[in-house]
This record gives sequence, structure tokens and C-alpha cells, in this order.
Amino acid sequence: MKAFLGTGLLGSNFVKAMIGKGEVMHVWNRTHEKAEVLQEHGAKAFLHAADAVADAGSIHLALKDDDTVNDVLQQASAGLKKGAIIIDHTTTSKEGAIERTLYWTAKGFHYQHAPVFMGPPDALNSTGFMLVSGNQDLINQLIPALSTMTGKLLNFGAETGKAAAMKLIGNAFLVTFTAGLADTISLAKALNTPIADLHTLFSSWNPGLSLTTRLKRMTSGDHTKPSWELSMARKDTGLFLDAADKSGVQLTVLPVIATLMDYWIQNGYGNNDWTVIAKNKT
Repeated sequence: MKAFLGTGLLGSNFVKAMIGKGEVMHVWNRTHEKAEVLQEHGAKAFLHAADAVADAGSIHLALKDDDTVNDVLQQASAGLKKGAIIIDHTTTSKEGAIERTLYWTAKGFHYQHAPVFMGPPDALNSTGFMLVSGNQDLINQLIPALSTMTGKLLNFGAETGKAAAMKLIGNAFLVTFTAGLADTISLAKALNTPIADLHTLFSSWNPGLSLTTRLKRMTSGDHTKPSWELSMARKDTGLFLDAADKSGVQLTVLPVIATLMDYWIQNGYGNNDWTVIAKNKT
């Protein structure tokens, strides 16, 4: 039997998928109704976290943040059986993941942080990505079960907290990517370009395919062989800003990027590849 604490959109679909694979599931959620509805799918809902985890060999969590995880695990602690495995899918701080690993190990349990790049449909269909790091003996024990929950299980090695760090790094990219895309949509509005034309452009020309190549270029340390000079990239950025200003459209990310470009141009890097803006300001 397995327990799942936190049955929001992600957790509830994990539970449904696990039941579909033949697992006996005990569930708990702070808003009891969200756990109770899963009884229609074969789970058993509990009012108290300690009751939900009683006799469970493994306990999964999908919660909000570090504080919530710590609070819920303390609520559940009275019901944990010795040697139980706690598998936490919550996006948390690196420090929090490390502290919980040490704390619960000292208490005689196993804590494995396994954050995910998975939306609710991925949890239901066992697609997407799950990240792990830390005790490799424990991870090897968990690989068969965790692999059935996701499309790909990524093991980042023996460093405790590394999976938490990689999840935050990935989310940082998603946040900045989305913010940049919001400015792109705003610029299209400023240029009187229909959104349908953006779909046409990006369905044919996918700049995402160059991500790994660009990452290597940005982190190589050598920006002296430009494919796009910083001064030229700044000229185009000026055109973006001018078009938006003339149309009364507000941009959020591009003005900040323009300021960063100006910094490096003023420091003599105008003829370098524009990815020099990733260089540390030292």
C-alpha cells in the first residue's frame, strides 16, 4: 500500500494513474474534499495525515513549498512506520531538500526528493520528466516504481539536493522564456501583426532547437567569434523598443535586456558575439 499526501491537480492525477497500475492508495489533503473525491477512483481518503500513512511502505507528496512539506510531514510522523520511504515531488529549495534528507534519515526513514517537470496530464499519462539525486542505493531501489510514474527519470548523481537545484534552474528558464514570449506577443501587437502569423512563423522556424548550441556558446568563455555582434543585436533591440513606444505598448523584459547590452557595449564588447551578456560582471 502507498500513501499520497497532497491531492491537488498534480497529486490527484498521480493517484489515479497509480490506481490504474494496480496500486492500493491511501490519500490525504488539507482540503478533505479533494482527497475524498478520489474514493470514486478506488483510493481511501483520510481526515488525518498520520492515519493515511499508517502501514504505507512509501509515502508520496505533492505540496506547495518547503514550509508546507515540513508541516505535513510532522503531521504524518506519528503514523509513519520505521523504514518508510518518503518521496517528495514538491518544488522546493535546495537547502530544504538537503535538510529534510538529513532529518528524516536520522529519524530512521528514507527521504527522496523527486521533483518533476510534469503537468496534470503528464501525471495521469505517466509522461514528462522526474528528477532525482542523492543516495544511489535508495534511488536504484526506487527506479522501477518511479519510472512507471513518468516518461523519463533523470538521475543527477550522488549529490543530495542536486535534483532540487536542477528543478529550480529549469523553472527559471520557463519563467524567463514565458516572460520573453509575452514581450514578443506585445511587439507583434505594436507592429499590427496578427497572432496567427506568430503561429505560422514559429511552427516553421523553431528557435528552441538551437537551445543547447546557444548554451554552449554562452558558457564557452570565448565570445570573440560572433555570429551576431552585440552592437547589431542592440540596434535591433532599439527597433523593438521604438515600435512599442510609438504604439503605446508596454514591454517588460526587453528594456532590461537593452540596459544589459548597453553595459557590455560601454565596456568594449560591442564587436563580440551578443551572448557575451551572459558573462559575469567582474
